[in-house]
Amino acid sequence: MKCPECTKKLKKIEIQVEGAESKAISYQCDCGYAEFEKESAAKVVKELKLKESPLKIKQKIVKLSGDRLGFYFNSHIVRSLKLKPGEEVYVSVPDKKHIVLKLEE
Repeated sequence: MKCPECTKKLKKIEIQVEGAESKAISYQCDCGYAEFEKESAAKVVKELKLKESPLKIKQKIVKLSGDRLGFYFNSHIVRSLKLKPGEEVYVSVPDKKHIVLKLEE
């Protein structure tokens, strides 16, 4: 393969990405040009996504008043998302086992 910027031959380099077992293949040139092979990069991204561990905190649902229910946000969630009283969130229910909260941007 030749560099699209300077036409020199590209060097094939295997890149070890922290947290992934597979290596991503990169083609690099002395002029600074670099590109990743799509298949190996996609494999590394997939491995990393499988290892992601979302924050999970067990919360109790509390009765507010009448037929309304609610729960409190743990202080770690409040701090990490920089939540403030009065802020609005969008709530969606994609299926019977998930509730998604999206912060207003």
